[in-house]
Amino acid sequence: MRDAVFPGLDPQAYTPHALHAAERMWPETNCYVDLWIEVLSSFGAAPEAMLGFTLIQDFEGDQFTFFKVPLEDLERLYGIRVTELAIFDDVRGHVAEQIGRGRLCLLEMDSFFMPDTRGVAYGQEHGKTTVAINRLDSVARRLDYFHNGGFFRLEGEDFDGLFQVNASENAPPFLPYTEFAKFPASPPDDAHQRKVAGELLAFHFRRRPGENPLRAFASVFPVQVEKVAERPFGFFHKYAFNTLRQFGANFELLGSHLDWLNGGYTDEAEAARKISEVAKSVQFQLARAVTRRKFDTLAAALDPAIGAWDRLMDGLGCKIG
Repeated sequence: MRDAVFPGLDPQAYTPHALHAAERMWPETNCYVDLWIEVLSSFGAAPEAMLGFTLIQDFEGDQFTFFKVPLEDLERLYGIRVTELAIFDDVRGHVAEQIGRGRLCLLEMDSFFMPDTRGVAYGQEHGKTTVAINRLDSVARRLDYFHNGGFFRLEGEDFDGLFQVNASENAPPFLPYTEFAKFPASPPDDAHQRKVAGELLAFHFRRRPGENPLRAFASVFPVQVEKVAERPFGFFHKYAFNTLRQFGANFELLGSHLDWLNGGYTDEAEAARKISEVAKSVQFQLARAVTRRKFDTLAAALDPAIGAWDRLMDGLGCKIG
C-alpha cells in the first residue's frame, strides 16, 4: 500500500507551475482549476492542454461562471478518470484507502483550518474550498495537500479541526463532497495532448456564449456595485472574486492555452490577455467606486474588454471554422 499518490513531493521544496508565477496578472484563479494545474504538473502532464474549456465562460446574471475543467476533458487528454467517492464512514479512512491504491481524493474542506490561507481565511472565516490530498497520516495528525497555487502541509490542531476530530457526539456527521481521481500508469505523450487539446478547443468554441457576456455584465455592473456599496466592505471581496476575478483569470488562462497550442493564435491570445488586463484594472476602479460611492463610469471601463472578446471570437471563428 502506498502512503502518497506522488511519493517524491515535499511541501518544503515544492515549486509551483509557471501558470502560478507571481508575475502573472492572476497568479491564482479558483481553487478547483488551480489545484488541477498543480496536480497535472506533478503527474508529468501539461496543464496548459486542458484550458480550452475557458471559452464557454458566461455571465450568469449575478456572477460569471465559476470555471472548472470538465471531467471528460481530463479523461480524453490525460487518461485520468474522476468520479464521486461515497463517504459513509470516517473520512480519513476513505482517503487513506484511496491513497494506498494510488488515487487522489479531492475534498471540499473548511479554509478556516488551512494555514496556506493565512491572512484571508485561516483562523478568521469559515469557507468552502477544494483540496487534493497527497499524503495523510492520522497518527502524526499530518496532511500534505494541493490547494490553490501550491502544495502544502498542515498538522496538529489544524488537522483535528479540518476533519472535525473533536466534534461532539451529537454533531452532524462530517460528510464532505469528495471526488477521487484514477491515474493511468504514465501520462500520454505531448503529441496526444496537443492533438486532443486542438479538438477540444474547437468543441468548446462551438459551445461559447451566443452573446458577448462582458457586454451583458457591463449593462448591470454599475447597479450591482451600488448595492455592493451598501454592504459591509468585506462583501466587496466576495463580489469581485465572483465577477472580475473569475473572468479575468479565465481569459488569462485562455491566452496561455492559445500560446501553448502554437497554432497561429497570436492575435487571439493577445485579445484574451486584454480581457484579463481590463478585469484587473477595473477591480481597482471598483474599490475606489465603492469607497467614493461614484458608479457612473464603471460600465464604460469595460469597453476595451468587450471589444477584445468580440475580436477573440471572430479570430477563432476564422481559424477554427
